Formats: sequence, structure tokens, C-alpha cells
Amino acid sequence: MSIALAVMRLCGAHWALAPVCALFLLMGAIVLDDYGITVDEARQRQIGNAALDRLGGDGERAFDQLANASDRYYGAIIEAPLILLERLLGVNDSRDIFLGRHLFTHLFFLVSGLFCYALVFRMFNNKLLALIAMILFLLHPRIYAHSFFNSKDVPFLGMFMVSLFLVDRACRRNTLAAFLLCGVGVGLLMNIRIMGLSLLGAVLALRALDLWAAGSAEERRRALLTGTAFALAAALTFHASLPALWTDPPRQFAALLRTLGSHPLEYHNLFRGELLYSPDGPPLEYVPVWVAITTPPATLLLALAGAMALARRGFRRPRDILRNTSLRFGVLLLALPIVTVLGIVGLGNNVYTGWRQLYFLYAPLLLLAVLGLHALASPHRGGWVRAGTYAGAVTAVAVAVVSMVRIHPFEDSHFTSLTDRTTPGQLASRYNVNYLRQSTRDVVGNIVDDHPSGILFVDIPRARNRWVLPAEERSRLTDTDDFRSGENNFHELRARRLCPVPAPTSAYVSRLYSATLHCVVDPVAWFGDLRQRALSTEPLERSRFDAYRLGGVMVYVRDGCSPEDIQTRFFFRVHPINPADLPPRRQGGFQHRRGYAFEKLDFNFGDRGARIDGNCVVAIPLPAYPIARIDTGQFAPGQAEAVWRAVADAAPRARSHFDIHFDPAGHSLIYVRARCSTEDVDARIFLHVYPADERSIPDWRMEYGFDNHNFSLREYGARTDDGRCIATVPLPAYAIATIHTGQNDGSGGRWQAEFALAGGG
Repeated sequence: MSIALAVMRLCGAHWALAPVCALFLLMGAIVLDDYGITVDEARQRQIGNAALDRLGGDGERAFDQLANASDRYYGAIIEAPLILLERLLGVNDSRDIFLGRHLFTHLFFLVSGLFCYALVFRMFNNKLLALIAMILFLLHPRIYAHSFFNSKDVPFLGMFMVSLFLVDRACRRNTLAAFLLCGVGVGLLMNIRIMGLSLLGAVLALRALDLWAAGSAEERRRALLTGTAFALAAALTFHASLPALWTDPPRQFAALLRTLGSHPLEYHNLFRGELLYSPDGPPLEYVPVWVAITTPPATLLLALAGAMALARRGFRRPRDILRNTSLRFGVLLLALPIVTVLGIVGLGNNVYTGWRQLYFLYAPLLLLAVLGLHALASPHRGGWVRAGTYAGAVTAVAVAVVSMVRIHPFEDSHFTSLTDRTTPGQLASRYNVNYLRQSTRDVVGNIVDDHPSGILFVDIPRARNRWVLPAEERSRLTDTDDFRSGENNFHELRARRLCPVPAPTSAYVSRLYSATLHCVVDPVAWFGDLRQRALSTEPLERSRFDAYRLGGVMVYVRDGCSPEDIQTRFFFRVHPINPADLPPRRQGGFQHRRGYAFEKLDFNFGDRGARIDGNCVVAIPLPAYPIARIDTGQFAPGQAEAVWRAVADAAPRARSHFDIHFDPAGHSLIYVRARCSTEDVDARIFLHVYPADERSIPDWRMEYGFDNHNFSLREYGARTDDGRCIATVPLPAYAIATIHTGQNDGSGGRWQAEFALAGGG
């Protein structure tokens, strides 16, 4: 109630706030149902459930049930109230649950915008400036979209803005009560993300500076008292609001700090078209570049102007930093992004999928932009300069709104073209997009709209977005791959991890700029057309599944389709003419192993195929680059695949427990054993590849002097109908001098073999 009264008083004293707040509320209500469910939301709900269960006396068992151990330290202060509301209101429909979560998160973000307004007004006593600051804060395209479905990073940003307001208030009033309230705010901030320690340290540094510069014993006593009270309030609030710390606090807090320095999640970042492994830590330019290509340019330019004005003021009167509250607060705003980025790079912190973990830096960045706007529009400047500055700020807001409308509801993948001098579409191919996968909401909605009756099997990776559909529509969706021939209204749609180019007319495609986010095809139409076109041409290979190439798609066809055929597993290796064409990241199921000049895809029939008129049809969209050759076959009993036959009858390069053949055309080793036992299939094999030139080895293997690869026959091989074990293992692209291979456990008989390939590898 007190918050509502404070908002009403604020809007009453600042009349322009009311229509702006009403506009944002209306806009949020209109777009609320347009955003999907992300990969994190179900896990975030688990955090809230665990926190509430812990409050109910369930002990550590509640947290032990979380999918990831590190999740116990995330945002219980946000997630627990959401789950509590669900339980009190008896909400159990998935649509109501997730739309309610989105609404709550968005409202919290809008409230933080009010704190931004109040902070700027207190800094400059300028209502227009405060209103522009609030609008710029709320209309960052990426952050606005995240404010609906991201209950970690955006609440942390919002609480960071609230905490900055409390820090400024405490420094101005310099009272015990103000610093106690500030400590509570910072404690809640650390609850959402432990990175809130940065603001805790900043405030303590300011108190230490006051203690050092104090001119009297009374001032020193006050600085020491308020600083101590602030730290205790922050620590107690943090501990009281995070149930994960209640059992063995020292050990849990140490584990929490370890997640800050080295987050356990491994991710491959696409940055400037190159692959970055997230646990290695980001390069120095990682965060600045991400901020620059996703933040409205006007905000960045104004922030630069604000930093320059602040530096000029500090250099002119350096002693003011000791006493001038507004100047010191400005220095704090400037130091927070710089120190954070340097700390992340220096410690090698695990940052991934853009800069969403660092969205909280937008709060000081925005306030620096307001400093720049105030400096450019100061009263001593000419009227035309001031008018032009405000006009530029209004234009920036308009540009942001237009950008958001153009790509809605995919604002979470918004790009500007400020740094790379490329179009947003090109940026989308060089940086991670759609990493939270909320965009399947658009595809699922279109599919349901186009099929108003009957059962729908929609096989979409992470198809959680059906949960946000109305109950009557959601009831028609199934995950069960059951064709139910007796029901004429059963319809199947499948996602393709690589969308065919061009996409078939029967496909449901969501695109951002020129990048395809999702492509869902109707196999009845698309696969049937592929089969008819394939049968009118000569196959590339005849085997159990005849293989055809139709433009950018490989098609496998088998007349008749038995349950055994449905269980077929395929392997697929694409070798480009130019290895430099290989993408540096996993994309749609294809995977480029560093040092190996091919893309790998192993898949089951159920992932890529369909039964059409009683026949088996499998379709694999091919990469866009020029292809030298494709190694492919089926891992299935009864299959004698062509590449296996070609080498099994030739003299082996080495004889041991497995005969080892070299396939010069395929740059592969083929391991063959005449009698194949279960132990042979489970055996793990080591493969040490020694290059003709050691400089050919990837840097990460240089310390060994050879390229080390361990695998099992289950990864690369199969047992054929004549009792043989056969495994086809691709080799690196560089020239090979010697290969040392063998079994690295005792099952099936220990063996080793070594042979030369110089001149043939």
C-alpha cells in the first residue's frame, strides 16, 4: 500500500508521469501474450518452489532436487513470491502461470523505471530530463522484451536501479536510517544475483573515503557508524532472504562465490563470426562490442558525452571528489561498468549468449547518458543547442520504438549496426541470436491457427511454448509420435534444425532480419513431394535406404516402412571444398570438431524422417557452402553400407583385435572385427594422431605433441547382420605421419596398433 501511495504522490506532483505510465501499462498489456516461454523459465520456477519448501522446513532436500546445483543461489526473492501467489490463488493452468510470471516481471521493471525518474529528478531537479531518462531506460529493445520472460537478469537490472536510488539518497542525507535502508536494498540485490557485491563494495569504498577525509571526530564516527550499519543490514538481509544459506552458511557462501568466479555452464559464444568457449573467459572487447551493437546509438553517444563532462569536472577540481556528493556519485556511475568489465576479463568469468548477465550495467550507462544530456542542454548554452539536444533525445526514443515494432516479438535479438558497419541481418549471422528460444511461440501459434481441428503432433525442439496457448488449443497438441492410422484428423508437423533453402511452401518459418529462427515443415506435403522427385532421378547410392540429392536437401527413401526401419540410426559427414567455410559453432545438429574438416550429424529416423503412404522418407537440409563429398550410411542391423564394403575387402593397414583399414577417399579409419561381441561394442578406443608438421595440431593439443581422440564403437559404429563390428572414424584434415591406436580398457581383450600414413593422410 505504501508503494502505491508513493507512486500516486509522485504522479500527482509530476503530472506528465501519469499518461506515460498509463501508456507503458497499455503497451505491456497488448504485447503480453506475444512473447514465448524461454529455456530458463521452468527451472526458475523450481528455484521458487525449493525456496518455499525450505521455508516450510523441508531442509536441504528441496534444493537437492534442483536441476543444477548453482540454481539454489539465484533470485529466491523474486521466484518465491511468484510461486506463493500461484499457491494462494490456486493457479494451476500453465497459460495462467506463465502469463502471470511475465506480467509480474514486467511490472517490476516498470516500477524500477519510476525509481529512475525519481533519481534523475533529484540529481537535476528537471522533470523533462527525468521523463526522458525513464523512457530511455524502459525502451532499450532487448531489455524491454526480456522484461517479460527473463526473471533473473531484468529484475537484477531493476533492483540495481532501485539500489542506486537508495545509494544516492543515503549519501545525500548521511543518516543512519538512510544507510540502513540502503543496506536492505543492496542485500536484496545480492539475493537476485551475487554480482550485487560490486555495489556493496562501491558503497563501502565511499564510506572509507569519507572516513579518510573526515575533518572532525564526529564526522569520522558518523562515517564509521553508517558504513558498519550499511554492511550489517546488507549481510543480514542477504542471509535472511536466501534460504540456501541457512544450512552451513560458510560452506554455502563459499560455493556461491565459486559460481561468481566460474559459472559451471559451458556455452559456445558466436562473437564476430568466431567461436568462443565461455569457460575460457571473454576477450576485453566482448562486453563493449555487445553493448554497442544492441543499444540505441543515441544513448551511447550521450553516455560518452556524460563521461567526458564528468572527467572534465573531476580534473578541474579533483578535491571535490572528497566532498561533492553529486560528483562522487557520477564517478561511481563511471567506475561501475569499467571495473566490472575489467574484473570479468581479468578473472576469466564465464559470460555467454551476449551480455544479458550484465544488463545491470545499463543502469549506470543510462545515468551517464542523462549526465551527457544535461551537459549539452545546460542553461548557459544557446537555445538552439538545447532544443536540438532534446529533439535528438526524442528522435532516439522514436527510433527505438520503430525498431521494436519492426521486429516484434523478437526484440530480444535486436541489433543496431553501429560498430560492425553491417546490416542487422549480417550481425545476426555473426552473433548469438534467439538463445532463450522464446520465438517458437510465434510458430506454434501459427500452426494451431492453420489447423483448427484434430490432433497435432508438433515436434519442435524445446516446444514448451505450447504451455502458453489457451487450454482448448493446448489440448490438441501431443508429444507422442503416434500416427494412429485409424484417425483421419491426426496431423504431424516436425521441426528441422536446418531450414531448407528455399523453405517449402508447407513450412512455418519465423525469421529475424535474414536469419531463420525456426522452420517447421508438414511432412505429409513436403516429404511426399521430395519422395516423388527423388524417385524420378537416379540415386547416388543404392542400399537399404536409397540416397538422392535434390538441390540443397539429401533424401533417403525406402519402399515400405517397418518398425525396424523406424529405429534406423544414420551417420552423416559433410566435407566442404574449402574447410574455411565450416561454421565455427554448432548449428542445427551439425557439429564442427576443432581440427577436423567436416561437419558431423548423427540422427535417428524419428528425428528427420516420416512415413508417407507406407514408405520411409528422410530429408537432411545441406549446408550452403560448396561440398566436396558426403560420407553417409545407416547404423542398423542388416545394413552393409557402401563405404564399409569398399574397405573391408581391402588389405588392412594394421591387424590386431580389430583390423584397421584406411579409406584415402574419405580420410577415415575403419575398424573391423569379424566376430562382434557386446564387449566389443562397449569398448573404448584411443586414437593418437601424429601430424607430419606439429604446427598443424590445434593449440589446445600442442602440449601432447599429438591429437588425442577417445571414442566408443557406439559413437561411430554398429554391429552388422553378418556379425561384424564396423566403425568409421574421420581423421583430421592435416597431413598425418603416424597413428597409434588401441583399446584403453580390458573388455574384449587389450590391443594396440601403430602404423604410418605419411603421404597418404
